[in-house]
Amino acid sequence: MDLAAETTGTGPAIVCLPMISTTRAATAAAFAPALAGAGLRETYLDLPGYGDSPAHCRPTSQAVLDTVVAWLDRHLDAPALLAGASYGAYLAAGIARQRPDLVRGLLLVCPGVTIAPASRTLPGHRPPAGPAGWLDAAPTDLRAHLDTALGHRTPAVVATVLAALTAGGPGDEAFQQALRTGTGYALADENADTVFDGPVSVLTGRQDRIVGYADQFHAMRRYPRGTFSVIDEAGHYLPYEQPALLRSHTRHWLRRTRD
Repeated sequence: MDLAAETTGTGPAIVCLPMISTTRAATAAAFAPALAGAGLRETYLDLPGYGDSPAHCRPTSQAVLDTVVAWLDRHLDAPALLAGASYGAYLAAGIARQRPDLVRGLLLVCPGVTIAPASRTLPGHRPPAGPAGWLDAAPTDLRAHLDTALGHRTPAVVATVLAALTAGGPGDEAFQQALRTGTGYALADENADTVFDGPVSVLTGRQDRIVGYADQFHAMRRYPRGTFSVIDEAGHYLPYEQPALLRSHTRHWLRRTRD
């Protein structure tokens, strides 16, 4: 069974993969403004068990990755650009390791490097305080998460992130829970130093207390044509916190993919 996808444009292909617990609608809200006018054929995928894609594989990251690879094999006639945020970037990097023949370049935004939270190097300082009441619009059960995740702490950013988190289809909650809590959540090769020699841009948030920014810098040894940026006033939801900076960095990356 195929993945749910939304495609616009007619140029070279870029396939965008979502953060965990989000859908292709949220991914489009993150990346489409940065890609506007670039002349690309943009595809936004729902992963198995998320959005409108049924849970038609085992609840492991390798099975999810294999499903995305099968979609790429079926739908593309040439290597594609891959973009992803957080878990989507984790998968994109995994595809570049395992099937580099499918990948022209990588745009990795706040990428996960290791799944286990205890193995991550996280910033030790809290972000600057936001204005009074900046989290008031968030549901009570999300406030602790957003307080940890956000570096640009304003009511407008909170509203944008909340809209992204609730966009798209509901997915399969049992599959999602099994994926996130199972022993197969980590890719077996996540620590492999397999080299990918295409153009890579890695964007991280200085105040990202979900995946951090230091592990991503150390992983740059895998990318001889990689650019690394750490952005102040940005946390784990960088595309929604700093959209103008995402656009400028994306344009620089796209120029390099055309060299």
